[in-house]
Amino acid sequence: MKGKQIFQLVAIVLAILLLLAAWWGLGLRNQKNEMAQKNEQLSEELGDISELKSNLEQEVDSLEIAYSSLAEENEGLKGSVADAQHAIKVKQAAIRKIKKQSASEITSLRAEIEQLLGVKDELEHSIQNLQSENDSLRVVTGQLTKDLGKANKENEELANLNKTIQDELKRLTLLNFKASAFRVEVEKRKSRATAKSKQAKRILVSFDLTDVPAKYQGIRPLYMVITDDKGTPIKNSSPIEVQVRVNGQDMDIKAVKSKEINIEASQRLSFSYDLEERLRTGFYRVAVYTDIGLLGASSFRLR
Repeated sequence: MKGKQIFQLVAIVLAILLLLAAWWGLGLRNQKNEMAQKNEQLSEELGDISELKSNLEQEVDSLEIAYSSLAEENEGLKGSVADAQHAIKVKQAAIRKIKKQSASEITSLRAEIEQLLGVKDELEHSIQNLQSENDSLRVVTGQLTKDLGKANKENEELANLNKTIQDELKRLTLLNFKASAFRVEVEKRKSRATAKSKQAKRILVSFDLTDVPAKYQGIRPLYMVITDDKGTPIKNSSPIEVQVRVNGQDMDIKAVKSKEINIEASQRLSFSYDLEERLRTGFYRVAVYTDIGLLGASSFRLR
């Protein structure tokens, strides 16, 4: 009877031990699920925890097997549980370390992202400035193209006017009695040169007479004529209307100024005329005549 009671007692102890082993196994399984959830959260942040999770699952499975074996070996149960708890603590420490490293990496990445966003904003601002400058350059280029076309047209008109003047000089000047170094200047106040119509106040003409034959020397009248590009004389309250003889034909002219000059064999002569009214922009021609022909002519432009 006593042996039976001992057997029952041993059975009860073994049952208690089995219950304890099941309780520890259930606790370990709960810890396993918790670790799996933590591993899943960590995998969402960094994508590197899945491998650790797999290792932990394998180790937990190994621990469960060890616990099942230890249920039959009562004496080694406590030591195995201690080892399992130690392993779990080690893994949890590793997980915390990984989390800490991951948080640091995330902070660093956020700082880099903010820096890159700042660089992006600067680049976008620079691009906007460049686009604005390009738009301005397009406007300037369009204006320059327009001005160039206008300048080309004006140069063509000036070339045509000069060609007309040269043709007329060949036709109307005398062979041995004509001006050289014919020069026209436009001045504003204080005897300063200008090319602006609103500033033009005086027209100056200078030229040379060289190797003048004796038959053309002596006292002769000189006439200064100023016309626009169409040959119309500029406005003058007291125009000098005279008739000169050019290549055997009489020609009527309207001069703005005249004077008597003692023509010599060689000399430098000049004319000046103060404008009565402001001249418009455009091309003008200045010619100097004597009573027997055209001495010289040249053109100028006012802007």
